[in-house]
This record gives sequence, C-alpha cells and structure tokens, in this order.
Amino acid sequence: MTTDIWTTALISQIDGSSPFEARSPLLDAKVMMVDDDPLMTDLVQTYLEEEGYTNFVFTNDSSAALEMLRREKPGVLLLDLMMPKVSGFELLEAMRRKHEFRYTPVIVLTASTGGDSKLRALKLGATDFLAKPVDASELVLRVRNTLAFQQYHNRMINFDLVTGLPNERLFERSVDGMLARSPPKEGLLALFIVAVPECRALRESIGRDAAEQLALTLSRRLERLAAQVAAQPAPGKSTDRNLCLARLNEGFGMVVDGFVDTEAVEAMARLVMAALSTPTMLGSHEVVPVPWIGIALAPGDGGDVAALRHSAELAAAHGRLRGTAQYAFASPDLNAKSYRRLTLGAQLRGAAQRGELRLHYQPKVDLKTGEIVGVEALVRWQHPDHGLMPPLSFIPLAEELGLMGGIGQWVLERACRDAAGWAAAGLGAVSVAVNVSKLQLMSGDLCSVVRQAMLDSGLAGPQLVIEFTESMLMDDVPACLALMHELKGLGVTLSIDDFGTGYSSLAYLKTFPLDELKIDRSFVIDLPGEPTDTAVVRTVIELGHRLGMRLTAEGVETEAQRDCLKQFGCDHYQGYLFSKPIPAEQFEALLQQWLATPRGSIADS
Repeated sequence: MTTDIWTTALISQIDGSSPFEARSPLLDAKVMMVDDDPLMTDLVQTYLEEEGYTNFVFTNDSSAALEMLRREKPGVLLLDLMMPKVSGFELLEAMRRKHEFRYTPVIVLTASTGGDSKLRALKLGATDFLAKPVDASELVLRVRNTLAFQQYHNRMINFDLVTGLPNERLFERSVDGMLARSPPKEGLLALFIVAVPECRALRESIGRDAAEQLALTLSRRLERLAAQVAAQPAPGKSTDRNLCLARLNEGFGMVVDGFVDTEAVEAMARLVMAALSTPTMLGSHEVVPVPWIGIALAPGDGGDVAALRHSAELAAAHGRLRGTAQYAFASPDLNAKSYRRLTLGAQLRGAAQRGELRLHYQPKVDLKTGEIVGVEALVRWQHPDHGLMPPLSFIPLAEELGLMGGIGQWVLERACRDAAGWAAAGLGAVSVAVNVSKLQLMSGDLCSVVRQAMLDSGLAGPQLVIEFTESMLMDDVPACLALMHELKGLGVTLSIDDFGTGYSSLAYLKTFPLDELKIDRSFVIDLPGEPTDTAVVRTVIELGHRLGMRLTAEGVETEAQRDCLKQFGCDHYQGYLFSKPIPAEQFEALLQQWLATPRGSIADS
C-alpha cells in the first residue's frame, strides 16, 4: 500500500501490530557524513552498522556535499570542520541559509580542543560536537540522542498531542503530496472536512478534559474506519489507495483517493457519519455527536490543498445551516453564496455604528374608533451597495453570527427615543412594540437594557411593548416567567407575537403576565371565508379576553378581514389595509394628519 510513513504507523496502531516491533525507528533514519578522510568515513560507517544503523551515506568531496544533502535529505549530518575546497564552517553556513536545511541536526567532528572553533560552529548552527579520534560508544550515543530529539521535535510540530493524529501542518503537506501522485485518470480524490461542534460545546460547558476525551474517542473510531478503507484497493487503480487522516481544530480532516464516482464518495461520507454519530458516555454524560461533513473533489473544486480545504469548509458550513447530521458537496454556487454571506456578515458587524440601520414603523389601529394606538418597530438595513434591505435579508445572518444582541439594543433605544419624541411633540402617547430575539432573552441583561433605554429617552413604561414569540418562551418556562415579572416591574407592556404558530400550552398562557396576544397573519389571510381559520380566530379572541388580554390581528389587507375581526370583538389590527411599515418621519406626518382629521375617517377611507 502506498502511504506516508505516519499513515503506516497509524494503521499499525489500529490493528494492534507495529511495523517497528523488531527494531527502533531511529535505526532507519538516514545518517550522512562529510569528511575528506576516507579512513574516517569507513570507521564511522563500521561503528554505526555494528549498532544497526544501515542507512549511511557519505562523501569525501566537500564541494559535492550540498548537492548530496538536497538529494539524500538525511536525518542527521556528521560534519568535519577542516577540509580542503569547502570547509565545514562554509558548508554549515551555506546550509543554514537554505530553508530546507535550516533545522537539519549537525554533529561537528573536530580534532581541535580550542574554544574558538566550537564557538564559531555554534554560532553557525551546529547541534553537537564529537571529538576526534572518534569513540564508538560516544558516536552511537550522540547520533541516537540527536535523532531521538529530532523525532520528538518533528512529532511536536506535526502531530496533535491529544489524539496522536497528524495536525494541520502535516495534513496539508500530505494532501499536496497525494495530489501530485494521483493522476485524474485513476479516480476522484475527495477531501472531507468533518466539523464536530460537540467538542467546543463540551469545552465551554464541562471543561477541556471532557472535550479532549470526546476528541480522542472519535479519533479512534475514524482510525478504525481509515484502516478498513486503506486495506481495500480502489477499483481500477494501478496502485493501492492513498489515505490521510488528521485532527483539524474542533474536528477532523480526511483525504482519500481512488473513488470511481460521486456515489462512492457519498458512501464514504455515510460511513464517517455512522462512525461519529454513535452515542458516547463521558462520565455521567451521554453525548450524541452531530457531525457536519463538507466534501471537495479534486481537481474540480481545487488544484491544491488550500483551495480544496476552503471548498470543503464552505460545504460543511452549508450542512450546519441545515441543522442535521449530514454531508454536503462543494459547488461554485455554494462558494459564491458563502462569500456573499461572509462579506455581508463583516459589513453587518459595524452597521449600527456607521448609522446604516433604520427603523420603520407599522401603525396599530383601534378597530372600534379608527385611532392610531401604537406602532411596531421593524428594523431595516440601508446597505451602501444593496440599498434598503428587509429583515429577512440579514436578520437570520445576524442571529447566526451572534449579532442580535447589539442590533436588538439599538432597535430598543431608537424606538424609545422616537416614541418619547412624538409624545413631547404633542402627537399623543403612542405605544411602540419592539421584538426581542432569543439571544437577548438568554443574555441575562435584558431588563437592565430596557430600564436604561427608558431612562435615557424618558419614555413611560406602558408605552413600551416587549414582544416575544411562543417558541422562545417555551425553551425555559421558569426563567422566562421570572424575566417577564421583572419586566412588568418596570411598567412595560408584554405581548406574544405570531400567536398560534408556536406550541405554547394554555396552562402556561394563563401563567405568563401578558397584556396582549397578536394573531398571526396566517390565520387572518383567508378570513372571512375559511371556516377553520374563522373558528380559530374567534376562539383565540374569546380566550384572550377571558384572560384579560388585548387582541391584535396582524396582516390585515382587506376591508372584509377588518370587518370580520371587528365583528369577533378583536381590539386592534395592523396591516397594509391601513399602512405598510414606513420610516419614522412618514409615521410622524401620518400622526399629524390623523390629529387634524375627523376621527375614524382615515381608518374608514
């Protein structure tokens, strides 16, 4: 099987055997010697071979040493200092100027006992010294220790300390090597990026030890799978299958070649999902990993590891947005969409500070009097390139990026200032409704933010309406109940938005200190003709009134809908029949027009 040395060692660990049981891996390391004395190189070769070091190369021509280094790439170099043509000092200096030899261990051979030569060699990057004439035991000891330290150093910079898998650095080098060795005619090469969010969640909730234990458990499962896959030659390939497995951030990376078609790649993705999704016990906690797998294929999705990995990570993020354990292939359309989201997300972070957010207000009208009794504040984004963007174009992205706390606070503060300004201008005590996001609800500081917004604006408590959704309140009923009572202590009005679309219990409905129920537009749109919606709306209105709440219908677009709601005893409505959401200055003009017009004529017109 054609694999890198770490893959061979990795697979041997899985099946319980070791390719190095009979001899130390250090004995297979290449030792190179540069010395102008043939007797010295023969003697050192004899000493080393007697101890099992059979991979020995040398040159007695120092002028050819640099080219030999490039060709042989030894694990350690034994270097004489005093040589004709090119001295050991000159060769050492030339080596350290080359990136590929900058860290190659060099044991200097010298007959000099003076400190100047050693100090000069140390400054040029020598690793150790060996005095001439060479003692066999000392030679073997210094070579062994130098190789052991070099192996330890290589492991520290190339392998993950928790799982023992190759890390990002070694993975990318291995993938580039596989790309160079895998002709397109011999099948597809697939790179899998496997995100496991439970690793991060455990680290943040229980602690690092639990997260590392989960990562170790999952890595062992993937190792067993990798061993099975690598042991099966790829169909139609002239050589055996190449495979690399690595630990990357909070998940894993795997690249496998020799797939005959995308169906075979999908089958591999399902094997990975099955291996990782099995429930795992960590102490008293049962964890069920939910992996997101992104797949990039070479050469279609990229010609190097950077491009392939980028494509696969975008695909994994796409799977995450779906919210279930699954796999997704990279595609140009997906890349373009993700880039646009990335750009929008970066721009959205500073939108409030740059003054790009806007509030539009949709009036709430009394069904009996036609009076404007309130408004609902709805945020818009005045994007410098895309123009005025509606909430659905950026609010889901803001929620995903954790930006709703800042945006929600800006909406609350601005809405309070506007409503207080209308009252101060003599336009009436119009209430303003502000929707609260789940992030704000869970933040723990919602009450303090509301209190500060009211203090800064001078808005009276009853004029501020805080709107929740049903599903939001059901996530943690005791905590939400305590929060709502705290908000009621500030004098604010509480409302459930989009009532009927969630899953709230009537028992909880009577427990929450609510002032208003808002009937979702999905029940209003088919009024008055649809019997089921008619029955639901009538029942909700009667129920809300019996619980002492006001009822507001959303999405009213026709006079027939308005008249039906009025007949059922609904208190308020909002919708395009009266007004679409409009900027603050337009709403202020609408208020002024209403005050100057006989009551009810606007609503009935």
